[in-house]
Amino acid sequence: MDRAAQQSPTRPEETRPTLLRDPSFWGLIATQFLGAFNDNLFKQLVLLVSVKMALVNRAENLQGIAMFAFASPFVLLSGVCGILADRHSKQRIIVLSKVLEIVAMGLGVAAFLSGSLTVLMIVLALMGAQSAFFGPAKYGILPELFRPEDLPRANGLMLMTTFISIILGVAIAGQLMTWLAGDLWLASLACVITAVIGTLTAIPIRKTPVAHPGLAITLGSWFISPETRNVVRQQRTLLSVLIVTSVFWCVGGVYQQGVNDLGILQLKIDEAATGLLGACAAIGIALGCVTAGKLSQGRFEARLVRAGLWGMLLSLIVLALPGPLQGQTLLGVYGAGMMLVVLGASAGLFAVPLTVYLQAMAPADQKGQIIGVMNFCNWIGIVLSGILHLMANGILTGMNWPPNLVFLVGTLLLIPVVIWYHPQSQALGMDAEAATFPTEEL
Repeated sequence: MDRAAQQSPTRPEETRPTLLRDPSFWGLIATQFLGAFNDNLFKQLVLLVSVKMALVNRAENLQGIAMFAFASPFVLLSGVCGILADRHSKQRIIVLSKVLEIVAMGLGVAAFLSGSLTVLMIVLALMGAQSAFFGPAKYGILPELFRPEDLPRANGLMLMTTFISIILGVAIAGQLMTWLAGDLWLASLACVITAVIGTLTAIPIRKTPVAHPGLAITLGSWFISPETRNVVRQQRTLLSVLIVTSVFWCVGGVYQQGVNDLGILQLKIDEAATGLLGACAAIGIALGCVTAGKLSQGRFEARLVRAGLWGMLLSLIVLALPGPLQGQTLLGVYGAGMMLVVLGASAGLFAVPLTVYLQAMAPADQKGQIIGVMNFCNWIGIVLSGILHLMANGILTGMNWPPNLVFLVGTLLLIPVVIWYHPQSQALGMDAEAATFPTEEL
């Protein structure tokens, strides 16, 4: 037998272009960047409008309601959106979701013109619904477009650019609050233009085959389908990752609202400076994501997860401490900014390996649904962050305690994770996937 005959057939992933030479990768990066920018710009505008109501009476801080409005559609729709991502081409789902983003941003213009906070909350919920539709396809398409060994780097770069867009969205929202004052509808008009550009960048993304044609949408699938429940129940490591990421996003929701409280209510800085303070955390996340992508090298690195977990825990404690500086804080404005960079970097180290694990280790015909379940769990965490912020704000206001103590809510959420979650490093890729899941479920 000659050498050619002994060679194994070429696997599909071996014919794919390298990551940085793949036009689909750059199209997906641009589409995600512009979508995340719009989400965070509009959401931060609504959060700032909500927190400014508390300048007279801290009990009127409505950030928690705004976060609840934005996150609730993810809880209600992520399951069925995951099924849609598997029964249709994920590329088509991405393009359609961007068209819906144009519609949502157009309604945002009308909401700001109306001057009604209630209407703004409704549009924020519609934005959440659009993002829930986008999410499973956006993350589920990665293993369909790219080689397994490229997934850590792809996730690192994608999350890095996502959080760069968050930096810009949060920072620019603060600037626009200062510059435009009563004409915030102009900011939403810019979001419409951004959504149009994002739709155009989605078109070149390479079409992918349908993962599970004809997959039924049942009453149970609006949350988690029976098939997916069985997979998660049988694979305890998947279940633990889903729980941990849910806690992570709950903490993220709490500290995002906490930064606005810290800047406007305690440090007494304006919206533009508060936006820059919030952007510090996103800068750290971008750095942490890139670092995690480079250090993973095709593996799930548990050491990165543990380092990120401890970094977040300690950073939140320091941010909550009282002291002699501005606003009776330990760090003041500049120290808080630096500590938020550390907090963000720790979050990036923590998030990337867990996201890669779910993508690489889910069964091939259920990747979209598993990503949908991840979104479902994560957004339960974010919904809870809105509720927790409302509760914490009520307690802190009633006790006349400083707003930065809300960061301790995050530490209380992370302590059980430190005690309970002890992941083990392992290789990723097709071989690892086949070893993890029974063959009859592939």
